[in-house]
Amino acid sequence: MANGKKTAIVTGAASGIGRAMALGLARANIDVLAVDRAEKALSAVAQSAESLPGRFVAHTADLAEPDSFDTIVDAALALSGQIDILVNNAGIGQSSVRPDVRSKPLRFWEVTPEQWTRFVTVNATAPIMMSRAVVPHMLKANRGRVITVTTSLGTMVREGYLLYGSSKAAAESSMAVLAADLKGTGVTANVLVPGGVTNTALVGDDAGDRSKMLQPEIMVPPLLWLVSDEAAGVSGRRFIAADWNSNLPGTRAAEEAGAPVAWLSIARMPIEPG
Repeated sequence: MANGKKTAIVTGAASGIGRAMALGLARANIDVLAVDRAEKALSAVAQSAESLPGRFVAHTADLAEPDSFDTIVDAALALSGQIDILVNNAGIGQSSVRPDVRSKPLRFWEVTPEQWTRFVTVNATAPIMMSRAVVPHMLKANRGRVITVTTSLGTMVREGYLLYGSSKAAAESSMAVLAADLKGTGVTANVLVPGGVTNTALVGDDAGDRSKMLQPEIMVPPLLWLVSDEAAGVSGRRFIAADWNSNLPGTRAAEEAGAPVAWLSIARMPIEPG
């Protein structure tokens, strides 16, 4: 690490959870390449980060474009010559399809092939391809953190949530595979979720009083622990930010807020021939 500093890529950094996490990392003196396709909003975040100790560089990219991943990696390497942290946060919610989707569930037979492809591309494929582009650089350094924001397990099977729930379930499963493939390399893969309805643009206005929702900043304390030296050996876990107790030592808080990633606690491996 150059001068002992770390460099992070945060996708979906222009608003909501991504904005909170990107600013939280920069506030902790970590250099951040903040990625989003919303150029104007991303520039506003970069301006608000000017006084923070970590360098904050805005990079406009659309993760639905296959060539975006390599350009993001190139931009991060240009920033510091290293990539220590990847936060896969970019995503789309069902309110983009219909603003009243919570009160009027979107049944699976109403979903169009185009909508399905879009959600899978952004919510499932992008985290995998972003990880694929970043991890080789981490492996060379024998260290690195991949942290992916999915959703509550209940949301993955909720009525009317085929688009969001299923695509996030695929992202969750992929992180379990990453953690297994990366075992012993010094590179870890974990999942971080808010734990409930969060005040972001992904949530439609029919979801209730926004002041009573979880706020995006709830993600910052567990994120900072996950990228710390104390969490170097932690992989294949999912952490619920709403359960994180900042009054406890980090390791203890992680024990209370964490569980095996995906469905590993109940998974049974298939019977193999021989």
